[in-house]
Amino acid sequence: MGSEKVGETVIVGNYVEMKPEGKSNGMKSKFSKLFWHGGSVYDAWFSCASNQVAQVLLTLPYSFSQLGMLSGILLQLFYGLLGSWTAYIISILYVEYRTRKEREKVDFRNHVIQWFEVLDGLLGKHWRNVGLAFNCTFLLFGSVIQLIACASNIYYINDNLDKRTWTYIFGACCATTVFIPSFHNYRIWSFLGLLMTTYTAWYLTVASLLHGQVEGVRHSGPTKLVLYFTGATNILYTFGGHAVTVEIMHAMWKPQKFKAIYLMATLYVMTLTLPSAAAVYWAFGDMLLDHSNAFSLLPRTPFRDMAFITFGFACTPLYFVWEKAIGMHECKSLCKRAAVRLPVVIPIWFLAIIFPFFGPINSTVGSLLVSFTVYIIPALAYIFTFRSATARENAVDQPPKYFGRWVGTFTINVFIVVWVLIVGFGFGGWASMINFIDQIDTFGLFTKCYQCPAPAVAASSPPPSHGLNATAAAPLHHHPFNHTRSL
Repeated sequence: MGSEKVGETVIVGNYVEMKPEGKSNGMKSKFSKLFWHGGSVYDAWFSCASNQVAQVLLTLPYSFSQLGMLSGILLQLFYGLLGSWTAYIISILYVEYRTRKEREKVDFRNHVIQWFEVLDGLLGKHWRNVGLAFNCTFLLFGSVIQLIACASNIYYINDNLDKRTWTYIFGACCATTVFIPSFHNYRIWSFLGLLMTTYTAWYLTVASLLHGQVEGVRHSGPTKLVLYFTGATNILYTFGGHAVTVEIMHAMWKPQKFKAIYLMATLYVMTLTLPSAAAVYWAFGDMLLDHSNAFSLLPRTPFRDMAFITFGFACTPLYFVWEKAIGMHECKSLCKRAAVRLPVVIPIWFLAIIFPFFGPINSTVGSLLVSFTVYIIPALAYIFTFRSATARENAVDQPPKYFGRWVGTFTINVFIVVWVLIVGFGFGGWASMINFIDQIDTFGLFTKCYQCPAPAVAASSPPPSHGLNATAAAPLHHHPFNHTRSL
């Protein structure tokens, strides 16, 4: 559990669980327990829910404009279900790995188990290497997206500085996460994260309904396969936030209670994403094709300026990997660990400045990285781990009857592998890369202010034609530097 003290360990089922120290009457200890030391099922739920949607919430109306209302709703339900299933599969594999290792007297009290270690322990080094490559790359770009989102959001609050400058500022803010030892210490941060996400979602919903439909609103999506699969892949990314599932589980006092947590978090997240995306798309329609951040279409008010998305969740697993690589993971000095973590922030900062394409980058990461990290690799790992009769017989967690036991579980996993490989990685990768390359061709790398309003021009100027991700100045103004060519 990083540098936290552990008072006792108890055997529950087949593996060791960490229990917090006994009661302390000190004010400092009570304060720390209230805001810092969180290992309950509620802490895990807050971490899962806040990490699952976060900044993607603001791009879902954009996805609806690409998909159309019906497809947007159905794909959210579908990928939410698939994401919950693979999180369940990852939790089963975690428990299996931890049980086997602790039977060998391995002590994890000062070591955070990660997904690549689970793959290594269950399937060997080749699986470990593949899992490590995909997971680290995804977490790196996940952190990049969170940083881009923060800069984009704050720009709509204060446009005296451009988005690139805000990225510099928030990159420095992101560096403060080096002082959070593990997900065990995310209690107040994950609570605030979900609180702000909830507020933002309902602000988008209510503000859009009060605003009403813009004059001449059109809801023409879907119109192109490129747009359709780009939007679909962004939703796949939305419910693929459990690249940190193992770290969140390991931070729990009782990890075996995790199984249903992700599903409960997903159901809650849908109460935020479905109303907000549908309401914004209803109000603005095809205009969202030019505005990947939903904030850009809503009028500036104090209520909008209060909406914000927290960041930092995806950084922490990368810190653990780096600590293990340089042999500092089990160091008990928080300051030393914070110091050695700082180099991890630099590439996150740099990539956010190179590729500030908020919206298109989500779909690209979803198709090329999330598809394997979150869906394909866990489903295949489960099949290969329990492919033998002996492994199935000795499994710590037997598949429940209502899933069809082993046959049913394997069938679901095979379906997920085939579907995500063809639709998510194949079609989604094709569409997302075309869109992403188009952003580079149109805006260039290191663009100073991606999708920022252009200088005001004559009101008689024609509205922009909707390309893959064109950007208008104000809703009805056009500027050549904010246009993305049609394919």
